[in-house]
Amino acid sequence: MKRASILLLSHLTRQKPKTLTPLLTRNYLSSNTTNTPSYFSLHSPTNNLKSCTKTNGLIIKPHQSKQTHLEIVVPLLKQLLKSPLGRRKSRKNLKLKRLLTTVEGMLEAFKDMEACFDERELGLALLKIGLKLDQQGEDPEKALTFATRALKVLDIGDDKPSFLVAMTLQLMGSVSYSLKRFNDSLGYLNRAKRILGRLEEEGTTNVEDIRPVLHAVLLELSNVKTAMGRREEAIDNLKKCLEIKEMTMDKGSKELGVANRELAEAYVAVLNFNEALPFGLKALDIHKSGLGDYSVEVAYDRKLLGVIYSGLEEHDKALEQNVLSQKSWGLRSELLHAEIDAANMQIALGKYDEAINTLKGVVQQTEKDGGTRALVFISMAKALCHLEKIADAKRCLEIACGILDKKETASPVEVAEAYSEIAMLYENMNEFETAISLLKRTQSMLEKLPQEQHSEGSVSARIGWLLLLTGKVTQAIPYLESAAEMLKESFGSKHFGIGYVYNNLGAAYLELDRPQSAAQMFAVAKDIMDAALGPHHADSIEAYQNLSKAYSAMGSYTLAIEFQQRANKIAWESHGPSAHDMLKWKPVEFGNN
Repeated sequence: MKRASILLLSHLTRQKPKTLTPLLTRNYLSSNTTNTPSYFSLHSPTNNLKSCTKTNGLIIKPHQSKQTHLEIVVPLLKQLLKSPLGRRKSRKNLKLKRLLTTVEGMLEAFKDMEACFDERELGLALLKIGLKLDQQGEDPEKALTFATRALKVLDIGDDKPSFLVAMTLQLMGSVSYSLKRFNDSLGYLNRAKRILGRLEEEGTTNVEDIRPVLHAVLLELSNVKTAMGRREEAIDNLKKCLEIKEMTMDKGSKELGVANRELAEAYVAVLNFNEALPFGLKALDIHKSGLGDYSVEVAYDRKLLGVIYSGLEEHDKALEQNVLSQKSWGLRSELLHAEIDAANMQIALGKYDEAINTLKGVVQQTEKDGGTRALVFISMAKALCHLEKIADAKRCLEIACGILDKKETASPVEVAEAYSEIAMLYENMNEFETAISLLKRTQSMLEKLPQEQHSEGSVSARIGWLLLLTGKVTQAIPYLESAAEMLKESFGSKHFGIGYVYNNLGAAYLELDRPQSAAQMFAVAKDIMDAALGPHHADSIEAYQNLSKAYSAMGSYTLAIEFQQRANKIAWESHGPSAHDMLKWKPVEFGNN
């Protein structure tokens, strides 16, 4: 059983990767009608593709999208008003144009349009107003109503792929995501993706028109899957988003740098630091070249690299990135967080007194009941634990908990993360009951947040481990089983952390004198360890030994000897000249449990 590895599943630093904002298809619509098919007369993706500026090129900031959105609807109504019926209603036409300044005005104008036009002529108007409502975000149900009506008009059911149908489905996926109807969202988005794929294959639509909307769909899929805990699948969608940006953006654009950083953050979220590193470095290189060494984007890149290097246990490099990032922060709050991170890196390097001095300087700059102050006391407790000043460490944790208790409702994710770290410190002080109690409190907060399923799974695994450690084996099993299922959904079935959970399940069944169940769990753990860590990793070798113990308990001594011999052989191959040390391991006592 490897407690440290289980704890790592939930123990990322506080630089939690931010949630990616869904891309809004409406951003790709404009009044440009040059050289486009009639049904694209409002669509000019090439012009907008490099100007979108919400974190990275294809995503828009809400305040920047308002003008774009009016530019969408005005030409739309101009086009619709070209009909003979529209010309006969010229007075109403002028009224419609005057009203296109607010959502309320647009809705009032649309009521007039409903009186003038057949439902079949309102498909584009329904789509555009749905997009505007989605952008405003205040009434997603109404946005979904308009999108649903638009789909009924635009989707004529002739099995021919339609670009506008794909856009409508993307809108419905976006709104369903806002309403937390994740399964519905997946259905709409996957259908949109299939339609766009067919359009590209058949060549009936310009690929330059398809790419922005495909990016929208893929990014939304990533958000939905992340919210459902399916983070490995979300990463696949994010990688394809990055590929689209690399095809459509300048190599040195800020937006491309942000896209690389966000993919690195996604890998960090599943603890795949090796895969995260090249994308983080590429983001830093792009932003340094285009924006200089002291831009905010460079600071964010360095902050993320600090997390990655810490995950790789290269703490000197992590501290170096942290120090460099502090030169770029303009906001006082960000600078304080950077100093706290620096203290945590000093602790990882064994520089406990330096860390305490750093934190003493930070605490003087924090508000009395502020969340930042709680983080300072948690890090202070960590340093004091290493110095074996347990009473002082507990006092710091009590202060931190007192602050966090008041913030559970307002900031549940941040508080849950802090509680998890505090529980880890109590665990290190052998205060297991306090740790379990705090983790259960954390779990009750996380289970209300579906996007935090990965964290909930990690917390459940830790509760199971601690119950097992304290002899409450029967109570431990449900927590471990639940953790295995949640973590598989979040990280994929071959993530190393899941191997440790199955290893603990095997140990629990062995304690309950159920060696056959234990052997099954140890076998699953071995397969995962071999796939994730390689057969020569120490934990993979231990999995073989655990199987040997299980078969020994079953009385299957031949199999027990076989697995122990495999463990010895692999250990010998792994250690080279020092392999004789491995042969000094205590042999399995066959026939004794």
